[in-house]
Amino acid sequence: MQRLRVEFTTEPFDLDEAPAHAVVAREVIQAADLDAVDVGPFGNTAEGGADAVLTAVDALLRQTLGAGATRVSLQVNVVGDAGEPGGAGAAGRDDQ
Repeated sequence: MQRLRVEFTTEPFDLDEAPAHAVVAREVIQAADLDAVDVGPFGNTAEGGADAVLTAVDALLRQTLGAGATRVSLQVNVVGDAGEPGGAGAAGRDDQ
């Protein structure tokens, strides 16, 4: 099984306090069955098996849009095979 990394942001931004859609995004990703999560004010990343990442992305899109996000930007990359973080499957994938 492939291992994936998702990077995402939700908009609109609010520098004074986290908007509802950003809070929802954080909750969805932190509750997902992922093994590497980094949540920050300007971007978020998470890694895990393909099924877990794709399930989390589905929930992320549905719930953040429902919570008022007007834009969700995301990128999904193959980073290796499950059980081999950054392993053989990672080479040469950025240019595809």
